[in-house]
This record gives sequence, structure tokens and C-alpha cells, in this order.
Amino acid sequence: MRNFIKQTFASLVGTLLGLIIFAGLGTTGLFLLILAASSSKDTGPNVKNKSVLVFDLSMKITDGEPSSGQLFQNTISGVDEDRMALRKVVETLEKARRDPRIVGIYIDATNASQAGNVGYASLKEIRKALEEFRAAGKKIVAYGSDWSEKEYYVSSVADSIVLNPLGMMEVNGLSSQPMFLAGALQKYGIGVQVVRVGKFKGAVEPFILNKLSPENREQTQKLLDDVWGEWRTAIGASRKIEPNKLQAIADNQSLLEATQAKTNGLVDLVQYPDEVVANLKKLTNSDKEDKTFRQISLNSYAQVSGKSLGVERNSKNQIAVVYAEGEIVDGKGEDGQVGGDRFAKIFNKLRQDKDVKAVVLRINSPGGSATAAEVMQREVKLTREVKPVVVSMGDVAASGGYWIASDSNRIFAEPNTITGSIGVFGLLFNGEKLANNNGITWDSVKTARYADSQTVSRPKSPQELEIYQRSVNRIYNMFLNKVSQGRKLPEQKVAEIAQGRVWSGEAAKEIGLVDEIGGLNTAIAYTVKEAKLGDDWEVQEYPRTSSFGERFFGRATEEARTAFGIESAQLKSANPLTAELQKLQQEVEILQKMNDPQGVYARLPFNLKIE
Repeated sequence: MRNFIKQTFASLVGTLLGLIIFAGLGTTGLFLLILAASSSKDTGPNVKNKSVLVFDLSMKITDGEPSSGQLFQNTISGVDEDRMALRKVVETLEKARRDPRIVGIYIDATNASQAGNVGYASLKEIRKALEEFRAAGKKIVAYGSDWSEKEYYVSSVADSIVLNPLGMMEVNGLSSQPMFLAGALQKYGIGVQVVRVGKFKGAVEPFILNKLSPENREQTQKLLDDVWGEWRTAIGASRKIEPNKLQAIADNQSLLEATQAKTNGLVDLVQYPDEVVANLKKLTNSDKEDKTFRQISLNSYAQVSGKSLGVERNSKNQIAVVYAEGEIVDGKGEDGQVGGDRFAKIFNKLRQDKDVKAVVLRINSPGGSATAAEVMQREVKLTREVKPVVVSMGDVAASGGYWIASDSNRIFAEPNTITGSIGVFGLLFNGEKLANNNGITWDSVKTARYADSQTVSRPKSPQELEIYQRSVNRIYNMFLNKVSQGRKLPEQKVAEIAQGRVWSGEAAKEIGLVDEIGGLNTAIAYTVKEAKLGDDWEVQEYPRTSSFGERFFGRATEEARTAFGIESAQLKSANPLTAELQKLQQEVEILQKMNDPQGVYARLPFNLKIE
């Protein structure tokens, strides 16, 4: 079945999307690259007194550090990707808060629309770190020319928010526009049969419907309302604007010109880039003749040692932070995936390591293979019997992602985390019509009634569907039981809040699926207290990035911007049609990653994306 998906459906869509041709380096070039990297010296950046830290919102922010494989691929392809792990961003902002040489932060939102898919829960943690920086009496200036809700959510903490005179500000609320493939599958003659449990299990809907079911529409609306409500509350507190006024702006104005944004209290000043630079020069006591203000980029400043500032720790007592980021798949998995076997080995090792006093499992996953989730959950349970295991939920920790969280000591989530989706499903594809339309037929010889039940040459019979449904029911009941035991909730209560329904972190706390609202650092602080380590501890992150990889690639080179002299990579704007084609490509890639040996999945709706 999986081979058929890859070779038939994916190839059809792939034809529409075009071919991508990769080029590599020759052996000699690669050798010279390694030689140059290994011989270079990193003396660390120089931080001048009265410097401003530049935080470019176009930076790609992920939960964990990039793997050596990802770094290698970027290098040989010539991609200069400006990216940083979330915890490193928060740690760097804290370091700047304590550093007397740093007098302020400049939030550069001029190219923020290229920032990637970082979610509101991650931005909530960054926002909190910026608020603490400002509370220390240091200045934050934010400048943009085309703000959307996501970038403004972070920028709104600034003392001074400045918009380009030609700029615009989008305040039109949040939406989700899932893509449905049922019509295309029918057109090409690909049959789909579904086995599932949970009336809210929207992951199968793109393959069998052409619009949202009433149940899926209900849960999506509730989720958007929760995230939008938190946005209005946070923005309102920072800008001293009533949430109801922000709602009125979204309902009646939607897209505000610079003067309108200022009149409504969303920005403080309307200025050109040179005027902003002039003000930042005053803040940093820079000479008038200087091309720009005294500055250091967030990426560069992250390399500055924080030992003297009390940020970096050195202890044999370790808090292990394990990042489960990406699709949950059976086996070891690849970069960007949560391989059940690979993560089980990590937990097995940490459980036996006496220097590891506790584990924080950071989950940023929509789920995936039920088999892999069960393999991981078992290791979490065994580890918890030896030492504390605390879960920190990122942007999304749903379905299989919640499965592996359910048996921990405590679960932390942000109010705008996407979680829940306690339900399972299976997709059964067949190519009978596609093949018949092209003159291809099959025949069968077998020794038992169900010997050919795995075929993709025909739809499953009612009796075969019943067998698959029994398997799905069994795994769903197992899921309910694990949540019931791990969360100490009556199974009937779990059944009521399950059904595949998706919840915000805030709503999940109210119904008992989450214990506390807070980010990764909050979870780490709780874990340290549970392990009774006082101030004698340090964090070790897993999966580990090899030190060779760090030395090999170093920090990404950055290009200076014309107006500000700020180091940042320029990215091309994505056009709307390209964005939709990318959505389609992502749907196909998800199908290709579906490798559960039983064909049963605990996963969030495929294309739930808040925009």
C-alpha cells in the first residue's frame, strides 16, 4: 500500500510540481572545504560597549539544533540559512538582558514574512524573554514595513514600534484553509477507504471530502478562537488597547496604512529607515559619521560566552532535554522526523546514565505512526520509574505527540499550543480504476480467504474493512487507557474529550490534559526542583549534534543590508500560487512518511495551519 502511494499518487502530483535537480561538490572541492573549515579559528565575536542586539524576525526558529546532515546539505547546496534553536534564542536574549554592554534590542521585521512555520507557542516563549529584557530597563525598538499578526505578536512588546510610511499592517484575524484532495483522487481513479475512531478525526477528511465536516469545522473554529483570544489579550496588554477594539479593527479595517496604524495605537512612529538608524545611533552613542548604529546580530551574539553573566552552567548533574520534533515514524527515521526506535534508544541510554538526574521531553509533533508512539511511550514510562520525566509542549503536541506525553510526571504547554487529537485512523488506497482506465487488470490465486487483503488492485471488501476496523478500535482503546492511567482520569472522561478532537493548551489545561501553562524554561525549572538539584545542574540536549559538525560549518555567513548595515540573508517573496503548490507537495510528503507496520496512525489533521 505504501509503495503504491509513493509510486502512483506521488508521481502524478510530482509531475504537476516539476522536478528538482540537486548538484553536489566534487571530491576535491569537498576535501578543500573540510580543510578550510578545520583550519579556521573561531575567536568569538567582539561585543562593543553600548551595542544594540539585532533580532531579525526572518530567522528560521526550530525546537532543536539542526543535525549535522542538515548542515552538510545546506553547505553543499550553497544555502546560507539563518536559523537558531528556540532555547538558544531565549537563552541569548537572557544573556543580553544581563550584559551591561547591550543597551537595547532592535527587532527587524522588514523581511519577517519569510520566517517559516514557527508557531504561536514558540513565539510566546520569545515574547516572554523580550518582556523580561524590557523590564530590566533596556530599550526595545521594532521596525517593519509589512506586519502580519504573527510578527506583530512578537514586536508589540517593544518600547517603540515604528512603521515605514509606505508600510501596511495586517490585523484581520486568523484563518485556516485546509486543502482537499478527494476530487483529484477520484479524477485520477485512486480509490480511498477509511477506518477510524473519533468523530473529530479530521486527518482523513482531505481524502474523502471536498470541505470540512461539521465536527472538524467546530473544533477548528474553537482552536482559532482560543489562539486569537490569546493574541488580542497579549497585544492589548502590551499596547494598552482593549481586546474588543482589536476585534473591531479586524472586523472593520483589516489592512491598515501607516497613519491608520498610528491613530489606532498599534505603532508609535511612522518613519523612514534612515530616521530609525539616527535614533539608534543616539541610543548607542555612535558617531554621526558612522554608517549605522553599533550593533551585533542575534546569531553572532549567541556565540559569546555567558559564563560571566551567569547564563551558562557547568555541572556533572544533567537535565537532559530531548527534542521530539517532526512526524513520528516507525524505525530510526530521518532528519526532521521522530523515529520511534532512535528515540527509544536515547531514553534507554538516559535512563541508565547516573549523571542524568531528570529528563525534559520537548514535543513539537503532529503525531504519526501509532506503533512508533507506543515504542516511545513505553520508554518514557520506564524512565519515569527511575527519574523524573517532564513534558514541554511546543507549537503542536497532538495525537501521537500526546500519546508519548501521557505517562510523564507533568505536562507544560503554552496557551496557544495545539494538542489533544486523541484518535486513530487508517487510509486504504487502491488503484483499480486508475489501472483499468489504462488497460491494466489483475487476477488472483490464493489459499485462504484473506490472503490477498493487502493488495492495492481493488477496494477492500466489507469483511476486510471489518478486520481493519477492529485493529483501529483496539489501538484507540489502548490510547484511551494510556491517557486515563497517565493522567489519572476516568476512562469515560477521556472518551468524552477524545474522539480525535484538537484543543488549545489553555483548553487542554481546563479538561485535565495539561498540568501547567508555561514554556520550555518553565518546564526545566520545575524539573530541577523535582530532582532537588538546587543550582548544581546543567542542560544537555538530545539528539546530540556532533562537535565536528559545529566546527565544520561554524556560523552562517550573513549579508549586510543597504539601509541598516544589518547582517541578514535576503529571501525571495513567495507568490500565492507557489505557496498553494507547496501545500500540495507537503501533503504528498506526509503520505510518503506514513510507514506504520499496521497502517494505523495517531495524527493531527494533515493540513491544519493557522494563517
